[in-house]
Amino acid sequence: MNLEIKSSTELPSIREAVVLHTSDGLNLVAELATPVIKPPVATLVMCHPLPTHGGFMDSHVYRKAANRLPALADLAIFRFNTRGTESPHGKSDGEFGDGVTEEADLRAALDFVRSRNLPNVWVVGWSFGTELALKYAIDEPVKGAILLSPPLRRTTEAELARWANSPKKLIAIVPELDDYLQPVEAREKFAIVPHAEVIAVEGAKHLWVGEAATKRVLDEIVKVVHSAAYPLPEVWNG
Repeated sequence: MNLEIKSSTELPSIREAVVLHTSDGLNLVAELATPVIKPPVATLVMCHPLPTHGGFMDSHVYRKAANRLPALADLAIFRFNTRGTESPHGKSDGEFGDGVTEEADLRAALDFVRSRNLPNVWVVGWSFGTELALKYAIDEPVKGAILLSPPLRRTTEAELARWANSPKKLIAIVPELDDYLQPVEAREKFAIVPHAEVIAVEGAKHLWVGEAATKRVLDEIVKVVHSAAYPLPEVWNG
C-alpha cells in the first residue's frame, strides 16, 4: 500500500497516554509515541510554544511529528503539556510559571524517558519551549537541543554561554520571516556557542504554517538525530 503523506496523515505507532509527576507535586498530561515494529533509534522530548498564546503539546508541528516520525524515522516522540496548559489531550495541573517553575516539568519528562530506557534523547523546543531547552537541558544527560523559532527572550546570555563548553549539540532552525529572531541576528546571538548551528529557512514564519514548512522542520530534525532516515519520504509504503 502506498499512502501519500498529507497534512492529516497519521501513520501507525504505539501511543501511550502518560501522567508525569513533577518534583513539586503536579500531574502533567503527556503522550509517548513509539514505532510499532522496530525499537526506536532516538527519542525526542518536545517542549511546546507559549501556552498563554495558544501553544500546547498538540501544536501542529509536534502533532505531526508524533503522527509520522515513529513510522518514517524509527523515533520515539514524547510530548507533554507544561503546568497549567490545556490541549485536546487534557489539562495539566498548576499554572503558567513564565519558564521558571517549568524547569520541574522538563526534568519530569526527562526522568520519564530515562525510566523507559529510551535511547539517544534530544530535547526539541519550539518558541517558548526553546527557552526551557536552553535553560535546563544543559544539565541533563541528553545528546543536545534542537530549537525551532528561538526568540531568546527569557534565556540570558550567561545561560546560553554555558552551552559553549558542553559537548551537547545545539541546532537552531530559524525562519527567515520570524517575528522575534531572524537568521542574521540569530547567528550573532548564537556565536557565543562556537559549535552551535543556525539553519535559516527561506520564506518560513515563526509558527511554521503550512505543510511545506512542517515537512522542512521534520526533515531538519531527522537529519540531525537519524540521518539514515533523511530525507523523509512523501509516500509511505506500509
